[in-house]
Amino acid sequence: MSRLFAPLTQRSLTLRNRLVVSPMCQYSAVDGLPNNWHLVHLGSRAVGGAGLILSEASAVSAEGRISPADTGLWNAAQAEAWHRINCFLRSRGTAVGVQLGHAGRKASVEAPWLGGKPVAPADGGWRPVAPSALPFRSESPVPRELSPIEIRTVVDDFAAAAQRALDACFQLVEIHAAHGYLLHQFLSPLSNRRDDRYGGDFDNRTRLLREVLAAVREVWPERLPLWLRISATDWADGGWDIEQSVALAREVKELGVDLIDVSSGGLVPTARIPVEPGYQVPFAARIRREAGIATGAVGLITEAAQAERIVADGEADVVLLARELLRDPYFPQRAARELGANLQVPEQYQRAWG
Repeated sequence: MSRLFAPLTQRSLTLRNRLVVSPMCQYSAVDGLPNNWHLVHLGSRAVGGAGLILSEASAVSAEGRISPADTGLWNAAQAEAWHRINCFLRSRGTAVGVQLGHAGRKASVEAPWLGGKPVAPADGGWRPVAPSALPFRSESPVPRELSPIEIRTVVDDFAAAAQRALDACFQLVEIHAAHGYLLHQFLSPLSNRRDDRYGGDFDNRTRLLREVLAAVREVWPERLPLWLRISATDWADGGWDIEQSVALAREVKELGVDLIDVSSGGLVPTARIPVEPGYQVPFAARIRREAGIATGAVGLITEAAQAERIVADGEADVVLLARELLRDPYFPQRAARELGANLQVPEQYQRAWG
């Protein structure tokens, strides 16, 4: 029996299989509102048979967007727009989750296909904020260092967005603390040079993330899962690393986190990453083994047999796919056939699958 297509239950939520649509920014929203593009994009993956769809990183505040075209959950209109989409996704048997994030110093840039350059305030952008006044690149604007009062506002923004996620009919929340965005910026000594209670040693650098998780868990129902995405390493000397990731995983497990979604990199543009198929899986396996918490593996996982081995060998509990699902929304259907698993094909498509 395929382990990849075995159900996974966390709290009261059961995923029909272990294939998860990784959050992928579409840079197609207006004023933070998801639209028909998001409905069709995510709807195709639901029809394709994924066990869980994690909607793209959605900002907890307007200044927390990566680009002006990002989705958000900082107001009721955005929650209502997500609700429409989620009703369809759930009707197709998939579970739905949202990744909540704040871009920090990597905010206010163009969509990648426009070049990804900084967007100036005069052109509809804004000045980014960060733990310390250190730009991401030499050509990036110098971010404004957050005050302690503003840090408290960030915590409140995450909690308020989680409450709106519940209103929007999401069943799972993932907190984004990876890829060089704000919470990751606080974690890494390469981007956090503060000398107050939010900077310096491990306890101080992880404080904001722990406060965010505690605040979210207060408003997010006990019956629903809470996930956390981290970059297991910065791939840079003196930065965040796998040892700190294991230690963090042990701590957040006690705060009500149910799974660590394990990625890597994104904090500094000079990182040298040894990219190859499954290159991040060992990080997920180590965190799962040493911290005793469920993990998700992501990164150049493109084949059904590869995904099956990861779960069957106990390296991770779920496999998250990104670019492979952009290429093929029906990868779960194809993988099920290759692995001899049973995955219900929508009635409208059964004549094509036999």
